[in-house]
Amino acid sequence: MTAKERVKMALRHEQPDICPWHLDFTQVAQQKMVEYTGDPDFVAKLGNHLAACEPLRPDAWVEIEPDLWRDQFGVVWNRTIDKDIGNPERLIFPQPTPGDYQWPDPDDPARWEGFGDKLASVEDKFVTMEIGFSLFERAWTMRGMVNLMMDMHDHPRFVDDLLDAITEFNLGLIRRAVTYPIDGVRFGDDWGQQQGMLMGPKLWRRFIKPRLARMYEAVHAADKYVLIHCCGDVYEVFPDLIEIGVDVFNPFQPEVIDVYEAKRQYGNYLTFHGGVSTQRLLPYATPEEVKTEARRLMAEIGRDGGYIIAPAHSIPKDVPAENMAALIEAVQGQ
Repeated sequence: MTAKERVKMALRHEQPDICPWHLDFTQVAQQKMVEYTGDPDFVAKLGNHLAACEPLRPDAWVEIEPDLWRDQFGVVWNRTIDKDIGNPERLIFPQPTPGDYQWPDPDDPARWEGFGDKLASVEDKFVTMEIGFSLFERAWTMRGMVNLMMDMHDHPRFVDDLLDAITEFNLGLIRRAVTYPIDGVRFGDDWGQQQGMLMGPKLWRRFIKPRLARMYEAVHAADKYVLIHCCGDVYEVFPDLIEIGVDVFNPFQPEVIDVYEAKRQYGNYLTFHGGVSTQRLLPYATPEEVKTEARRLMAEIGRDGGYIIAPAHSIPKDVPAENMAALIEAVQGQ
């Protein structure tokens, strides 16, 4: 059974031969494992079941100063501390007005050059087109989070216009991507924090949900799967996510959600991706405890499909190499 077949079986809520997995790492954690294993190519040997391709122009990211990177939307990211993502600076919309801003072109030929070749190189995996920072996050990186949250109350028309523009850009990407042999589209957008939702469910339903529904519908219309990444405690809108067509929910954080109860309550409707604690288990447990919990997750949440085991986020730098190795051993040793 190929990785693609195994994941699709899990998404149909059928029991695959083994539980599919996907392990990824922050830069520091990956380097730690390179030193631990003595193998600079160890990631390629993990047997990961998922692969993502993002259609980007070659100049989508430009380092304008040391550790300052400008993205395709014009946002500058400061990576002096966080080398993986960074902190956004220099707002695109310092005032609640669109001004004369020109959005990137989702159909730009340079964006799609080589996209098909990337997909072909991972054809045995379940492959998605990736849209990171796909709505709320894209808006706040351009406007500022505090500003955007206040705008939801003080300037709702501006928020509507901004989110509509982001949605239209994403729909352009989706229309083009589904003409390629992808299996799904993966949307990244964090609405949660450690205790509840950043903007609360009422504002989420007012501003975010209708636009998600449009994008997810476009994916399903092409007979592809909808995968989302949303950090934080968004458990209260799980019924909404099911209603608008989410197929796979990640990162499935055990620090903010009872993952076993979530499986019991929503496991017939959602496939869960994640579940391995990066805040408590991986940094602080023993290697044997890591293997025990990983095996329990695969046995209980993976029962009858509907599960892709993974860290709840890219493995952070404070995780001991022995614990990373223990997780790899657990998933590969099924």
